[in-house]
Amino acid sequence: MSAHKRVPMTREGVESLREEISRLKSVERPRIVKELEEARAHGDLSENAEYHAAREKLGHVDGRIQDLEGRLGLAEVIDPVQFRGEVKVMFSAKVTLLDTETDIEETYQIVGDFEANIPAKKISVSSPIARAVIGKKVEDTVKVKTPKGVRELEIVAVEYE
Repeated sequence: MSAHKRVPMTREGVESLREEISRLKSVERPRIVKELEEARAHGDLSENAEYHAAREKLGHVDGRIQDLEGRLGLAEVIDPVQFRGEVKVMFSAKVTLLDTETDIEETYQIVGDFEANIPAKKISVSSPIARAVIGKKVEDTVKVKTPKGVRELEIVAVEYE
């Protein structure tokens, strides 16, 4: 029997999973089941496009619920508050980085793989930038290989909130 590896997540990420599971179970699934019942009432199921579409939607929703529940079961919540005062970059840190070439500063939070969301400035712990800065501290400089070439980044701030 293989043991499943725990997956680090922030409290926010776990809450987001729970909310989506709840919405799928209490809103989406019942709505689709109702569509199925209405389509079934139209008679001959072999040529009933609405019935087949609703069954397919239900399959997708059920699959998504299973996927999310699986992720939730593997989640290991890492609370950033426990690292307050820590000077090194670790999981859940908000890290402000300065691109030494462009002089542009950006702040990212290092989160679990399932939580990564680039527009929200949440990067996966397994991303090249996160892997380069974990274990480093303010004023350290790291080189990161990106699709646009190698970038040199200086760690300007590390926060845990």
